[in-house]
Amino acid sequence: MTVIIKEADLIESIADALQYISYYHPMDYIKALGVAYEAEQGPAAKDAIAQILTNSRMCAEGHRPICQDTGIVTIFVKWGQDCRLESTRSLQ
Repeated sequence: MTVIIKEADLIESIADALQYISYYHPMDYIKALGVAYEAEQGPAAKDAIAQILTNSRMCAEGHRPICQDTGIVTIFVKWGQDCRLESTRSLQ
């Protein structure tokens, strides 16, 4: 059975994923920072970690980007043989 994916659905899914990763740090990163914060003895370093954790929480709650990085995104898609994209655009 051939699966047909509409162009608009693909674009929306990618946009949603990019929004998500721009707002939220991975949970293992947050947990590791929490552990580092508790173990840190230097006041300046402890304050820096606290600021990172605070900024991360504010970004997640306010749906604001974590970073203003101007990098590019590369997306890899696993596409089966029985999958077709319904689009008028070129994939290149």
